[in-house]
Amino acid sequence: MRRAYICSPLGGNVSANIENAKRYARYVFKCGMAPVIPHFYALVLSDEIPDERKLGMRAGISLLWVCDEVWVFGNKITEGMKKEIIFAEKLNIKVRYISENDLKKMEVI
Repeated sequence: MRRAYICSPLGGNVSANIENAKRYARYVFKCGMAPVIPHFYALVLSDEIPDERKLGMRAGISLLWVCDEVWVFGNKITEGMKKEIIFAEKLNIKVRYISENDLKKMEVI
């Protein structure tokens, strides 16, 4: 199965953003791909502690090596997301932007 890396905001309201990541993962599954969800590192590392946030970001970016595509969700691209997108482009990984309308269309199905 091909793998899609979920690129979306995490910082700020971490619990709400993890819930969003779950929703995005369901969308990826419905599209026939396996979601790779770096947000789940926030369940074991604290986004509030700078060293742990850096560790989580590095671990998340390391997952890009095994992904076929990066799917960018949300209306805002954070600094962390920019780093993920730039790294994916350096690896020649396809970057796809998913709109809220795309999500809503799939939720009806």
